[in-house]
Amino acid sequence: MPGRPRLAGTRSRRANLSKVRTILVASDAPSVRAEIAAIVTRPDVEVAEARSGPEVLVAVAESEPDLVIVDLQMGNMGGMAVTLELRLEESYGKLGHIPVLMLLDRRPDVFLARRSGAEGWIVKPLDPRRVRRAVTALLDGGTYFDESYRPLSVAATAAPSVGA
Repeated sequence: MPGRPRLAGTRSRRANLSKVRTILVASDAPSVRAEIAAIVTRPDVEVAEARSGPEVLVAVAESEPDLVIVDLQMGNMGGMAVTLELRLEESYGKLGHIPVLMLLDRRPDVFLARRSGAEGWIVKPLDPRRVRRAVTALLDGGTYFDESYRPLSVAATAAPSVGA
């Protein structure tokens, strides 16, 4: 956003605590963008939308949002590629750090989210409470890792003795 204070290529979060936060929601599915916007919109949050990975990169370069929520599966440059590109641009000082919340389609996609450098992920279907918790955690500088579909640990036990 124009007029936002910047320090050597990074953003000062303390200076923006009382200001409106911007969340960029990226998905090629209009229903996903609308659902996320409905969940996260509140008086201190402004929601912007992107339909593709390249649109995300342009929007981030223009406005440097406080959070990017990106769908893993987009037809043109999905969430993994977007997140990797944001981390690359951050590494050479082109952008400040922008937290990323990735929307995953299935539990095995967690591996991709971890490798991309995303600060959080949620496995679909979307639950408004989990989305709000994740957004709050990431806007506060933390992380959020969806555990709702985590496989249960199974301990092997010895078979009962026969003929004892």
